[in-house]
Amino acid sequence: MKFGYARVSTAKQTTARQIDALKAAGCDEIYEEKISGTRTQRPELDRLLDKLRPGDVLVVYELKRLGRSSKQLLQLAEDFRDRDIGLVSLTENFDTTTPMGRCVFTFWCALAQLDRDIIAENTRTGLEAAKARGSQIGRRGLDAQKVKLLYSMYDTGRFSMRQIGEAVGVSKQAVSLYVKKRREQSNGNK
Repeated sequence: MKFGYARVSTAKQTTARQIDALKAAGCDEIYEEKISGTRTQRPELDRLLDKLRPGDVLVVYELKRLGRSSKQLLQLAEDFRDRDIGLVSLTENFDTTTPMGRCVFTFWCALAQLDRDIIAENTRTGLEAAKARGSQIGRRGLDAQKVKLLYSMYDTGRFSMRQIGEAVGVSKQAVSLYVKKRREQSNGNK
């Protein structure tokens, strides 16, 4: 059987183009999900991988839909080879049921890793440049007045973490972190 796998990284994106191409390629069943390719747990892919049997072929629109790291892709390729499962990528135009297809697949794994590394490097240098210009990176903490209000509300014991968070403009988890930090500081001063 021919199985298709379509994936996009966010809920705002659509798999329509991939699904159309997979149908045109003759896939009997198509699995799709909206989840980052860097995630190790991808429920629909895991379900599909469990269903594959010797002689089956997995078709993807492009290799990076299946995984973003060379290690991840090469592990899948080795598993497919051991289980006698073919892999076809429509965009990169390879089929691992042939010797040339296996060679091209290895090359594309390296390119997928390069693409991921370039994205990570661009992100890192962009953040460094923003910091150098004085931009605030990451979450901003509460000002002193709101921290004081948070602690005074907490100390009364009359408010829930959620209520305190709403009053000062943070999540209940953030309130818990502030309380934990204060507790650790007071324990450290003893």
